[in-house]
Amino acid sequence: MIQLLGGLSYATTLFLMAAGLTLIFGVTRIVNFAHGSFFMLGALFTAHWVTNWFPAWGDSPPLYLLAIILGALCAGFTGAVAEFFLLRRMSGAPELYQLVATFGLTLAMHDAMQWSFGPEEVFAPRFPGLKGSLAIGEDFFPVYQLVMIALGPLVWLGLHLLLKHSLFGRRLRAATQDRHMLAALGINPRPLMLGAVVLGCALAGLGGALQLPKEPAHLQMDMSVIVETFVVVVMGGLGSIGGAFVAALLIGLVHAFGISVFPQATLVLVFLTMAVVLVFRPQGLFGLPASALDGPREVAQKFRGLGLGAVATSGIVLAFAVVAGAAWLGGPYWQTLALDALILMIFGISLQAMMAFGGLVSFGHAAFFALGAYGAALSHSLWGAPLPLALATGCGVALAVSAVFGAAVVRSSGVYLAMLSLALAQVVWAGATQWISLTGGDNGLIGLTLVSDAARPYFYAGLVLLALFSVLWLRVLGQSVLGAALQALRDAPLRAAASGLPVNWLKYHVFVVSAVLAGLAGGLFAAHKGSVFPSVASVATSVDALLVVLLGGVHQLWGVVVGSAVLGYLGAELGREVTYWRGLLGVFIMLIMVAAPSGLLSLFKRRASGSGAP
Repeated sequence: MIQLLGGLSYATTLFLMAAGLTLIFGVTRIVNFAHGSFFMLGALFTAHWVTNWFPAWGDSPPLYLLAIILGALCAGFTGAVAEFFLLRRMSGAPELYQLVATFGLTLAMHDAMQWSFGPEEVFAPRFPGLKGSLAIGEDFFPVYQLVMIALGPLVWLGLHLLLKHSLFGRRLRAATQDRHMLAALGINPRPLMLGAVVLGCALAGLGGALQLPKEPAHLQMDMSVIVETFVVVVMGGLGSIGGAFVAALLIGLVHAFGISVFPQATLVLVFLTMAVVLVFRPQGLFGLPASALDGPREVAQKFRGLGLGAVATSGIVLAFAVVAGAAWLGGPYWQTLALDALILMIFGISLQAMMAFGGLVSFGHAAFFALGAYGAALSHSLWGAPLPLALATGCGVALAVSAVFGAAVVRSSGVYLAMLSLALAQVVWAGATQWISLTGGDNGLIGLTLVSDAARPYFYAGLVLLALFSVLWLRVLGQSVLGAALQALRDAPLRAAASGLPVNWLKYHVFVVSAVLAGLAGGLFAAHKGSVFPSVASVATSVDALLVVLLGGVHQLWGVVVGSAVLGYLGAELGREVTYWRGLLGVFIMLIMVAAPSGLLSLFKRRASGSGAP
C-alpha cells in the first residue's frame, strides 16, 4: 500500500510536467526538450528563497506556499523570454530541429543556473504543518505526499475548466486544432502561443518547487525528469491533457510495482510500458494519429552533393586525407581529437541515412552505438576476439536488436518514433548500468587492448578510410533506385504506398542498415578508448549524433563531415578554455538552428553566392 501511494505521489509530479509540455506542444507544435530546465529552475529558485535569501519564510505555511508560487512564476517568466527569442522562431520547423534547438536551450539554462545558484545541492526545509506521517496499517506515509496525491486531480480539474469554460481556453483549444484558421478569423495566435508557453513552463516550475520537501534541489534535476515526462506525454498522446493524466497514473503505478517487485529494473519497466503502448497504439492512448496533427513536417528536399563531378569529389577526398594526415602529425592531442571526430562522423552518417532518405527521426540512436561498443568490448574481454572479429560481433548485436525493434519502427513516425527509439536507448542504458556482472555497471569495461600502441597508426589510417567509405556509400545510396524510393516515401508516404512501393520494407531496410553502421561506430569507439561505460547509451550521445547531422545539414552529402569537425573542435577547445562552455555551446546551437536550419553548408553556399534566399 505504501508503495502504491508513493507511485501516485510521483504521478502528480509527472502530470504537472506532462500537462505543461502538452499545452506547449498543442498550441505551438514545438517539442520542448528544455522543459526539464524550467522544472529545475522552479526548484532552485524556491529552495534558495526559503533557505538562503528569506529563511524565515520556511517556518510559515502561507509564506512557504507563496515561495513555491514565486518559483512557478519565475519559471513562467523565463518561459516567456524563451518563447520570444527562440520558440516562436522555431515554429514550423521539423521536430528534430526543435528538439536540438531546445536542447541548446537546456545547456544554456543549466550553465546560467550554475552561475546564478552555484553547483551545490540545496536542502530546503520541510513544508511547515505537513511534516508528520500518517499510520497506514503497520507503516507510515508522509502527510505532504498525501497532499501531493490530492493535488494531481485538482490541477487536472483546473486545466479542464480553464480550457472548456474560459475565452482564453476556447481560443487555446481552437489554436490547438487549427492555428491557421484561427488567424484567418482575425484572432492573433501569437498571444495564445505566449500564454501556452508561460502556463506550461509555470506548471513545470510548480512541479519542481513542490519536490523540495521530498528531495534537495540540484543541477541534475532537469535530465532526470524530462525523459520520463516525454514518456508520459507520448504514451498519453501528443496534445491530450487527459491522456497525460492517465499516462502519469500508469507510470506512477509501474514505478510502485517496480520498486516493490523489481527494484533493479524499474526504469526498464517504465520504457517497456511505453514501447508496448506505442506498438499497439502508435499515436498514444488518447492522441491523434501523426498524420492528423498539423505540426511541422520535413520539407521535401533532394539530397545535395550528388551533382559533384569526379574531379570535384576527388579534390574533396584529397583535402580530407590531407587534413587527417596533418592531424596525425600534430601530436597526441590532435590525434585524439581527430579519432573522436572520425568516429562521431561515422555515427552521424548512420543517422543521416535514416533522416535524409527515409524521413525517420530518432532520439535514441545511441542504443545501437552502445550495443556495438559493448558487443565489441565483451567479445574481446571474454573470448579474446581480435579487432575485426570484435567489430563484427558489435555489428551483429546491433543487427539482431534492430531486426526485432524495426518491426515497431515501421508502425510509427515523427515524434512517436523519436520517443520509441529513446525508450530503447534508455532500456539499453539501464541494462548496462544494472547488469553489473556482465557490463561492470558504472565501473564499465576497462583495460581493452583491441588496438595496441604499435598498431594505432594503422588503426587511424583504417578509420580515415572507413569514414570516407561511409560518405561515398551515402552518395551511392542517393543515386540508387533504393535512394529514390526512400525519398519518395519520405516526401509523400501515401502517394508512395498508392504507387505500389513496399513502404514498410523500405523503412525497415534503411533502419536496420543505419543501426548496423551505428554499431560499427560503437565498436570503433570501444577500440579507440579502450573502455566502455553506460554513458555511451545516454541521451547526450544520441544528441551528439543529431547535432553533427543538423549542424552540417541533413541533406548535404558532406554535412556530417563539417558537423563532426565543428562539434569536436568546439567541445574540446571550449572545454579547455571556458568554465561555462556548455552554455556557450548551447547558444551556438540555438543560433545555428534559427539562422541556418538547413545546416552550416547551406549557409556557406548562400554567402558564397551572395544570395539571402533560403
